[in-house]
Amino acid sequence: MRKVVVTGIGAVTSLGNSFHESWTSVKKGLSGIAPLTRFNVPPMKWKMSGELKGFDAGLYLSQKEMTHLDPFVKYAVAASFMAAEDAGLIQSAEAQKRRSAEVRKKEASRLPDFQTSELSSAGVIVGSSRGGITTIERELEKIYASRITHHASRLSPYLMPSTSVNAAASYVAQKLGIKGHCLGISNACSSGANAIGEAYRLIKSGYADMVFAGGSEAPLCRLCVEGYGVSGALSKINDASASRPFDKTRDGFVLAEGACVLVIEHYESALKRKAEIYGEILGYGNTTDAFHQTRPSAEGEARAISLAMEEGGLLPEDVDYINAHGTSTPLGDKTETEAIKLALGKRAYEIPISSVKSMTGHMLAASGAFEAAVTLMSIYEGVIPSTINLNTKDPECDLNYVTETRKAEIKTAISNSFGFGGVNAVLVFRRV
Repeated sequence: MRKVVVTGIGAVTSLGNSFHESWTSVKKGLSGIAPLTRFNVPPMKWKMSGELKGFDAGLYLSQKEMTHLDPFVKYAVAASFMAAEDAGLIQSAEAQKRRSAEVRKKEASRLPDFQTSELSSAGVIVGSSRGGITTIERELEKIYASRITHHASRLSPYLMPSTSVNAAASYVAQKLGIKGHCLGISNACSSGANAIGEAYRLIKSGYADMVFAGGSEAPLCRLCVEGYGVSGALSKINDASASRPFDKTRDGFVLAEGACVLVIEHYESALKRKAEIYGEILGYGNTTDAFHQTRPSAEGEARAISLAMEEGGLLPEDVDYINAHGTSTPLGDKTETEAIKLALGKRAYEIPISSVKSMTGHMLAASGAFEAAVTLMSIYEGVIPSTINLNTKDPECDLNYVTETRKAEIKTAISNSFGFGGVNAVLVFRRV
């Protein structure tokens, strides 16, 4: 089996329009949570969100593409371009856009001019929980309006191809000239972590040398906000403290949008390219609870943690940090606490644990990918991020939850992702 490493990271989140900007905000303990502005919210109880701020899709897409693509596809393309740039595979988006325009003008070519052997033979796996639901809602509104006016609904011809869950992966492949494995994964909030885990398995087993993998989500539409709200999942607090994982007063998560994509590749390939290596993927645990559609199971989550550790050859004393799923729901945080204890025994009480959802909100599929990236950077820079808004200790969440960013030597760390349907994905990373 082959060694698998991460050589590039790209992201757009409520904390910044690049991974570097987002990671800097994480280290500072800043919050990206603010009042929801995408639609009129006064009738609703749930008024906070993790919205992108100042995101410019025009750096990566044409005007026509920006018109017909769902936001979750736009975010995935942006994150993938930045990951490719970070990995040293392409030039910056600004330079590339200028160059591509010149090539198209001279050669009337529709293909990207930055195709390389590495990219053309690479794969792409992008996870999404809700796919193009924002566009679906907009197009449904046209149908409802047509029933009142008795005119044709004039649906977009791009409705079906731009809203399918695989649209992000296939469009990333199209834009970057990727011609290998291409998968869209929809596994609730675990989707982004699952994408990384499946990429890891492809490379480890020799089926691919490089895969772009991550998650993208654009759920800030009325249907999603009210849907999650009426299920009891969302916080009713209307300020930046609404997301407060593991706090005794927590009352639900804050819905957020964004994307994160990692360039994952065979270690020997990375060495040959003289690429910067952020860390090694050491293990992947993927389980299902077979228990309940929305209620999590500590036993199921613990099995995923244990399987990931077993694959990585780790003992509890080897784990230096855990980036928790930590959604800020009463049952979810309590269950994750129990799961960590089950998997790691007495060592669980000593390991520093934090949740960056306290800053970003819950980006659904994108969270698992972004948190994996944060875990890698924690190892790479020796920094344990904080869990902000954790002010009142919950006796049922009694582990070592970090409330202030601090320096620490981290050799091995775990990133947890758990989703509706009892699906669990756990990744283990190690310093190279």
